[in-house]
Amino acid sequence: MKKNISVLLFFIVTCIVLLAFRTVNSIYKVTDGKITFVSEASFETITAFSEKLNGMMDTSNQEFAFFVANKSFEGFNGLLQREHFNESYLESDKNPKSFFTGRIIEKIIFSKPGIFYVRAKGLLMIHGVEQERIIKCVLLIENGTIKVTSKFSVFLADHDINVPRIVFEKISPEIKIQVEAVMHEKIE
Repeated sequence: MKKNISVLLFFIVTCIVLLAFRTVNSIYKVTDGKITFVSEASFETITAFSEKLNGMMDTSNQEFAFFVANKSFEGFNGLLQREHFNESYLESDKNPKSFFTGRIIEKIIFSKPGIFYVRAKGLLMIHGVEQERIIKCVLLIENGTIKVTSKFSVFLADHDINVPRIVFEKISPEIKIQVEAVMHEKIE
């Protein structure tokens, strides 16, 4: 009986030690994401969105990678605008995805719930052209979930997107972007 108690005690202590030193999954994956863009020009406002935002974040080193398939954008003011967006401006067959990869500058304790105002520094690639950017974001951490929101502008010239003179009053050189993403721990 004494031997059984010793074995049981050893088993309990071993379990406690293993639980204390287990590695915590630090990879979070986008489970719900949306990107909206708005072009407010003199003669026309164009709004489009994609609910196909994908991405991951490693909370252990605060690195992230987000991407969206360019052809997943919907909305616009008609099918012809969507076609021009994909064929003439983003050249989506040649540049199928837009990316933002980098890391969060401020140190965040992801196990601590709260609202955190951070800057994400990285490479934004649109139309096959990379730009180093620092983008302000808000992180809401609660119940094992990370919610990311951000609003920023993209200038077409920064990504070699040329607008024909005939439509320059219908397409703004500055595109306003809004990102909303919900991330959960990735289960291996």
